[in-house]
Amino acid sequence: MENLNQVKLLETMLLIRKFEEKLEDLSKEYGKLHGMMIVCTGQEAVAAGVSAALEPQDVIISNHRSHGHLIAKGALPNLIMAEIYGKRTGYNKGKSGTLHIAAPEVNALCTTTVVGGGIPIAVGTAFAAQYEKKDFVTVCYFGNGASDEGSFHEALNLAALWNLPVIFVCENNIYSGAQRLEEHTRLKDLADRAIAYGMPSQVVDGNDVLKVHQATAEARQKCLSGQGPILIECKTYRWGGHSTTDFQSYQPKEEIEQWKQRCPIELLKNTLLGTGQLTEAVWQQINEEATKQVEQAVQFAEESPWPDVTEALEDVFA
Repeated sequence: MENLNQVKLLETMLLIRKFEEKLEDLSKEYGKLHGMMIVCTGQEAVAAGVSAALEPQDVIISNHRSHGHLIAKGALPNLIMAEIYGKRTGYNKGKSGTLHIAAPEVNALCTTTVVGGGIPIAVGTAFAAQYEKKDFVTVCYFGNGASDEGSFHEALNLAALWNLPVIFVCENNIYSGAQRLEEHTRLKDLADRAIAYGMPSQVVDGNDVLKVHQATAEARQKCLSGQGPILIECKTYRWGGHSTTDFQSYQPKEEIEQWKQRCPIELLKNTLLGTGQLTEAVWQQINEEATKQVEQAVQFAEESPWPDVTEALEDVFA
């Protein structure tokens, strides 16, 4: 923890926040973006904390709320934005859009909107690491709703049986679509589900980026020493609805405001200001740089060409 660049964590979370705030703004402009945007505003500490504990060779498998995971893993905002715009310069040549981005360059191998669909895939990449005796772990992000899926239980059972180097990261943001946690499970802590498979687990404050980082770093070391897999449940909250088309009629306004008081960015910023690791001047610079990166990403996307119709069947594998 002493070698952790906490200011860098703050920069990562702020970049994720500004990137997605821009997506929300663009989604309100006619003709700018196609489809709904699914953002992680309020949950930035999970992606930032997890990825700061990983090495470049480590793999991540993401879900529909993926932009933060990708940015934290090192994916370039320009190429993510271009992909969201559907432009040829995007990570997947405009063919994946916002919900299925893969960035193999940073070992972000898969984003799937199938609830629980990424969990078996993560077991596959972890098995490959073990089989080929390669020094990397796989992190699989999923929401609380995915832990009710059969794929979750089958995958965890197999991962535990084979001691695979995989870290299952549950972003428990209280809601699955419009359903509260208590409406689809009787469990208070989803980490308890690991017990059924003889798998260690941990519950952490998902809005405390330092605690998320520490839990992930410890889990990674255990996985590499043959003590995997591990389930980490990050208790957090999404400030917005399921997507930008969700009016949040089911979320109490008081609840949203209470969680905003525990903003992960503000929590770390205030800590760093208090310890002297950050000044208001540096904070201002970080804000300006994040804003600049996002504006450059939008400009890059808007100036990029559309894919040609003749490329429709390229990169399709049978």
